[in-house]
Amino acid sequence: MNLCRLLSIWTLAVGASAKGPLTDDADEGTPFKHFLAFNSNQTCASDSHAMPFNNQIRGVNLGGWMVLEPWITPSLFYQFLGGDETNTAMDHYSFCEVLGPEEGNKQLKRHWESWVTEDIIKELADSGAVNSLRVPVGDFMFEPYGPYIGCTDGALDYLDTLLDWAHAYGLSVLLDVHTQKDSQNGFDNSGQTQGFQWTSRISNYPRGLTTFQHWPIRAAHWIGDFDSEAVNYTNINHDNIAHSLRAIDHLVDRYSGHPAVLGVEPVNEPWELTPIEALKTFYWDAYLIVKKKAPYWKFIMHDSFRFTPETWGGFMKGCPDRALDTHIYQAWMDPSSRLTFYNNACAQKQQIALMEREFGPVIVGEWSLATDNCAMWLNGFNDNLPGFPRSPCKYIPCSLPYMGSDQPGTPVDPGAALQGPYGTGISGPSFGLCPVDRDWMTERYNSAESGSNWMSSPPEAPRGRDGTDEVMSLLALKKISAFSGIGHGFYFWNFRTDLYNPQWSYLLALERGWIPKGDLNDERIMNSCHREDVGAFVCEANREAPEETVKNGISYALGEEKKDSAYVVKLEGEPLYSEGDAVFDEFWKSHRATGATCDFGGAAQLKEANVTHTDEYYSDDYYNAVEVKEFATWKIVLLVVIGTLVGSLTGFALAMKLSPKFSRRVRSSTILRPVTRSTVFRQSFGNMLEPGLQGYAGISMD
Repeated sequence: MNLCRLLSIWTLAVGASAKGPLTDDADEGTPFKHFLAFNSNQTCASDSHAMPFNNQIRGVNLGGWMVLEPWITPSLFYQFLGGDETNTAMDHYSFCEVLGPEEGNKQLKRHWESWVTEDIIKELADSGAVNSLRVPVGDFMFEPYGPYIGCTDGALDYLDTLLDWAHAYGLSVLLDVHTQKDSQNGFDNSGQTQGFQWTSRISNYPRGLTTFQHWPIRAAHWIGDFDSEAVNYTNINHDNIAHSLRAIDHLVDRYSGHPAVLGVEPVNEPWELTPIEALKTFYWDAYLIVKKKAPYWKFIMHDSFRFTPETWGGFMKGCPDRALDTHIYQAWMDPSSRLTFYNNACAQKQQIALMEREFGPVIVGEWSLATDNCAMWLNGFNDNLPGFPRSPCKYIPCSLPYMGSDQPGTPVDPGAALQGPYGTGISGPSFGLCPVDRDWMTERYNSAESGSNWMSSPPEAPRGRDGTDEVMSLLALKKISAFSGIGHGFYFWNFRTDLYNPQWSYLLALERGWIPKGDLNDERIMNSCHREDVGAFVCEANREAPEETVKNGISYALGEEKKDSAYVVKLEGEPLYSEGDAVFDEFWKSHRATGATCDFGGAAQLKEANVTHTDEYYSDDYYNAVEVKEFATWKIVLLVVIGTLVGSLTGFALAMKLSPKFSRRVRSSTILRPVTRSTVFRQSFGNMLEPGLQGYAGISMD
């Protein structure tokens, strides 16, 4: 279909969408191989169901390969530590810009050859748990522009080889267009960080620091000009849209006949401020391009972080092979108990089921096992989100470069402290150590059912108290159950990481036994959410939280439900906490499917319901508790006193027995004479006196 015609349809559709789908009697539909497409209301009819979406996806992402992300492959970006405004790269765009086409291409080819190999593809296929790969690709690979020109030459040849490997090992491939011109979300994963400012000139002290800010002023200009003060878009950038559609057109032309390709995802993670009707029209136009040339491909659309029926219900109704992609991470949640993470994972089933009814097939295109934000550079090169990470992180030796010792900037200097440039947050190597995800602790016996020891524990578990394997294994089972038991499958993010971070590495998670190999449809996985599904947990007020915190939590929950909260200010003591029990539990159970957690700013905590369980209920080592019974303070003091007295008497007795000099002095002491002459003393210590002293000081020992 002609791109000019698509853009004219774009103008018509965006204008009409604000009023609702057009009903155009003159629109008889555009015929495609298996259906009719109606441009007037972006729907389809006469679907012949040539390729029904009957098989669930069990996949992994090959992230960090064709589209660079510093946190995934830090070895490529260590060379920019200590840089300034002119020689620092923070994403794929600036990587090519700073290094130039020749050096950039040289380093990228070394990276492409080593980050994804045939052995890795074979290992994934042999695991028996993977049937598909989601491969992030750049729009610049199909429609080059800016510093990408020359720098990324040869990328398509490596992608061709990957597709051949996948086909040889029986894996399908979803081509995910991960980048867009001028960025669709402002993140480095879009190819180019947007909303960025060097601030070195206004940072006069200490002198010599190179600083920048990103997160407070983040923006995304792919779909139009974003006004950060008004927090909206002032126009639609039709040139960028046309560029994106041309890239998709070239992608389809190149790979429409390749047997390994499952389909395409035209844009990854357009941020939540993207004008939704403009985004839908882009999806519609891209869909028509794909279906004209690749009629059997799947067409996957990211939800723009708006996974709701109100946003997507009825969109492209009747159109074959479309699916909605949602990304579900726990890494940005507040620190909480293992029970909170378990319940949050299982609760996703309800929203996925709802979206399957209201829209159609749903795929969880990205998820991980991370329960904290500690992975180095996860929120950007030498930067972090304000307030993150929420808990202290574990540090391990930074890894050696995966591409070989010729890589500039490697290995990390073990004698250097945290180097610039410095963002608004902190994350980076220091003295040869790099931050990674925290350990989980085994629960103490008397707090196992709250699962909360982790929050106050050190980032690296002491010997004998590391419960990470158990927690991650159970969490993985619950996530797999939730994402595949109801929807159409998932892709884990990511297949590997440069640093040792198994929470983000599928290969390492397999190695640790967190994710099982073989059939992922076995009963153990499918039933792993049984406790959460039957409502075996309640959300209660935290009795250790200040009353003001609980009042604020109750007021928030009632306010979200549009209920009056004026009475809360008068409550105090146990009546306040009891009211919190009722309000928090009702709100949590009503909204857990949409991601609500039992926290309420520290006012609530999740506890197991007071119900009777059979032995089978505890068969999965749910808590991994250790027998460590805690004592009240008065018991500890009493034990110390008793121990001191027993120790003192034992020491006195041994001294009397083994030291004649000490024994003589005790008996000659004026102060102790009443004691040493007593019948009790003679009966107790008479046999401990040295020979010849039995009658010393007039003491008769008979």
